[in-house]
Amino acid sequence: MTQQFCYNQFHVMSSTQTIPKVVSANNSLQFCPLFTLATFRTSPKVSIKNAMTAKVIILKRKFEGTPTLDNFKIVEEKLRPLQQGEFLVEARYISVDPYQRVYPPKVGQTMLSEQVAKVIESQNNDFPVGSSVVGEWGWRTHTIAKDVAGEFCLRKPRLLTGYDGLSRSLALSVLGMPGNAAYFGLLHMGKPMKGNTVVVSSAAGGVGTIVGQIAKIKGCKAVGITSSVEKGERLVKEVGYDHYVSYNSKNFEKDLSKATKDTVHCYFDSVGGEISSSVLTKMKKFGRVVICGAISTYNSKIKATASEVQTTVKVQHLVMEGFKVTRFKDQWDEGIQQNLQWLKEGRLKPFEHIVDGFSNTPNAFIGMFAGQNFGKTIVRVG
Repeated sequence: MTQQFCYNQFHVMSSTQTIPKVVSANNSLQFCPLFTLATFRTSPKVSIKNAMTAKVIILKRKFEGTPTLDNFKIVEEKLRPLQQGEFLVEARYISVDPYQRVYPPKVGQTMLSEQVAKVIESQNNDFPVGSSVVGEWGWRTHTIAKDVAGEFCLRKPRLLTGYDGLSRSLALSVLGMPGNAAYFGLLHMGKPMKGNTVVVSSAAGGVGTIVGQIAKIKGCKAVGITSSVEKGERLVKEVGYDHYVSYNSKNFEKDLSKATKDTVHCYFDSVGGEISSSVLTKMKKFGRVVICGAISTYNSKIKATASEVQTTVKVQHLVMEGFKVTRFKDQWDEGIQQNLQWLKEGRLKPFEHIVDGFSNTPNAFIGMFAGQNFGKTIVRVG
């Protein structure tokens, strides 16, 4: 079961106040479940008394082309008692991201990802029972965790605070890695100015839906590139893009020229390939290109090719720069706090594609590459 939604209102509220309304995929009004954070002065000294088993999704077979269910396997892992400094977490939300295709684990190991979890036992006073925490624990239901940085995201587990009235899933979307990729990538690297035209590829994805909104907050014209008219219309009506262009249109080049007036100041690219080559030809002199990803090539079995762009880059004096969001790990809270402020002001809306059930995590991953999501793909474990 999947659910797509976006928040249309945000209010700072106590745990006893009304939950903000949300809009479902069929535009019917629903209500978010109430989330609260427990506060403890000290952590109880507990251990796993009864044998507990974690469900874990491992890489069964190396990826060759587009991922399939045959690439994954669900196994069980018996958990040992906690040691001093450790805490046991139970997954609530699991992140599904394109980078997991590019940086897979070794066969037999757990799929990498961040997750939002609840502490259910603890031998660490900094992570009390009942608290919500985000950490890099991968595709698994339960984890014996330590206060150490993850292998990929390079961030230590963080307690979630300031989420009154907001879903904890946001720590994996607009208040997490995708939000910071959009914030730092656009503002620190793209550096658009008021009145500039910003083009965003994969505009309906977890990062693209945020980049477009930040561009509008900064007074820019935002043009989103996506796969279909349906998604394009949502980009304009719901996300706030000024125009959209479908890369599947037979008139893509003409549509792109019409939407941008052949004057692109900043291009935020998560796709690569021929689409990006086309955008570069519309760039204004001294324009900036921010390379966040190249999802069009991730599942290719053959060497990717695209039109030559060096001449355009040279003649137009373009600046192209790629980045991994971990580059900004020492400034992480800057992006989170700014996005949180915009959320509470109603200027930034999160878009999440929720898939229910831990066992459906591989399906969510596969569906993301098939374009089934609008916004950030997240698995709701329970």
